[in-house]
Amino acid sequence: MDKSEFKKNLYSVCYARQNEMIAHLKELIADSQQMANEYGQPKDRYDSYRMQLLRKRDMYAQQLEKAMAELDVLKKIDTERISKEVEFGAVVHTKDQKLFISISLGKLDCEGEIYYAVSVKVPFFDVIKGKKKGSEFVFNGKASQITEVF
Repeated sequence: MDKSEFKKNLYSVCYARQNEMIAHLKELIADSQQMANEYGQPKDRYDSYRMQLLRKRDMYAQQLEKAMAELDVLKKIDTERISKEVEFGAVVHTKDQKLFISISLGKLDCEGEIYYAVSVKVPFFDVIKGKKKGSEFVFNGKASQITEVF
């Protein structure tokens, strides 16, 4: 499989994971709203259970908004582009791990290989940004080397 095809598959895994998160948050929002509706109006002015449910719903709504924004960021990745240096949308192999510079999704399994989806907002990206294959870097006192970028 060529690099472009692999990058598309890795992107698909990220996209599916983010959509799962969005669907889950929508369910949580609906459940919280339904529980608040079933509970009814506050029984007296000291009854905070319904307010607690509505605050929970609002918290999930904020998380949903952030997840939707991250999905929009993910959509900006050009899977056809083969990167020569570490940048947004690049797949990076180091001696220690394999990364997909996209959004923070953590550990991903793509075709039996473990990748870590990391955001451009994390300190690790600042260390490896702009580096090319064969470049060495030090992060948290540990030296490593970039073995592949595409």
